[in-house]
This record gives sequence, C-alpha cells and structure tokens, in this order.
Amino acid sequence: MNGKVGGAFSSSGTQHGGQETTLFSIITNLLHFGMIIVGLPYSHQGQMSMAEIVGGAPYGATTVAGGDGSRTPSAIDLAGARHQGELIAQTAAKIFG
Repeated sequence: MNGKVGGAFSSSGTQHGGQETTLFSIITNLLHFGMIIVGLPYSHQGQMSMAEIVGGAPYGATTVAGGDGSRTPSAIDLAGARHQGELIAQTAAKIFG
C-alpha cells in the first residue's frame, strides 16, 4: 500500500458518536502502511450546514446512522463522500498520471 492514495470514512449512531476519533484511528493505520491520505476539506461546504444533521469532518466523509442503523446517509453526506472520492482520484492522477 506504500505510496497509494486513499482516505477514510465512517458512520456513528449519534452526532457525537466518535466519528473524528474513528477517522484518526483509520488514518493512523493507513499512514503506517505508507499511504498518502486525502481528507474532506472545507471545499465541501455541506459539512458546515446548520439546516439539518449532517456528517463530514476535514479528516473524511461521515454520516450519522442512528443508534439502530435506521438513518440513511443524507444527500449532503453522500455529496461529501463523492467530493472526497473525486479529490482522492484527482490526487492519484496528479501523482501517477
């Protein structure tokens, strides 16, 4: 995995369910294996929404699934995951293209 580009994403049962801690744990392992990490920067404006409960952190895309897993990712959460995926692909293309 050395030199490959990647990122982390997570979900939790509540808004304060440890999403960022989980992302840090994943990222630490990816760095251990020599990966180049791309997060979810504030170019994804949706993660700053105050109109609804949304996931997202500068460290990776997230969603709040609910304690019983009944909540599906919102449109904003999915847009954040797609944005992070695009950034990962663009970074890989810049390095290896």
